[in-house]
Amino acid sequence: MTGAYRSSLAASVAALVGIGGLSYMLAGAAPSEVPRVPGVEFTPDGKLKQPVGYRRWVYVGTPLTPDDLNDGEASFPEFHAVYMDPESFAHYEKTGEFRDGTVMVKELIGAGAREATSGKGYFMGDFRGLEASIKDSARFKDEPGNWAYFSFGHKYPLKAEVAKNTAASCNACHETGAAKDYVFSQYYPVLRASAPRPR
Repeated sequence: MTGAYRSSLAASVAALVGIGGLSYMLAGAAPSEVPRVPGVEFTPDGKLKQPVGYRRWVYVGTPLTPDDLNDGEASFPEFHAVYMDPESFAHYEKTGEFRDGTVMVKELIGAGAREATSGKGYFMGDFRGLEASIKDSARFKDEPGNWAYFSFGHKYPLKAEVAKNTAASCNACHETGAAKDYVFSQYYPVLRASAPRPR
């Protein structure tokens, strides 16, 4: 390899690195762009596709309101296994806040057996449904707290893509009952344990 060729090659590599770095800086500098979460995708008309890979996210808790403790007619009688995307969880650990772009997925699981070798209780049965909530100030600027809620159904097969629920069907309950920023963190021990402690 001649000296001239080496110089030309080095200049080309430097130019490409410079262009790549500039592109990265511009992408990171866009103030209106909400951080994207792997596995979460919208259709061109704004419907949310069924999230993928969420069982590898951070598990934060599993509330349960069984029928037999609610006069046989609980609004949500299943276990609710709740997951939070890793990037947003890392942000929550540092700040105690739910960042713009936070995604939480709630997997509904039926109450199965009432007795096991460990004793009597409520034990998880089969998967029943899937829901998600997303905080996005750009996409949901008119929703309370910029949160939108989605339900893929409470029985299988689930819907492949869904439009957001009406604000009245979800936001009102979250606004009045959630501990912080429309999230029922008081029922999620992992979030309670992970939030920064006041100094």
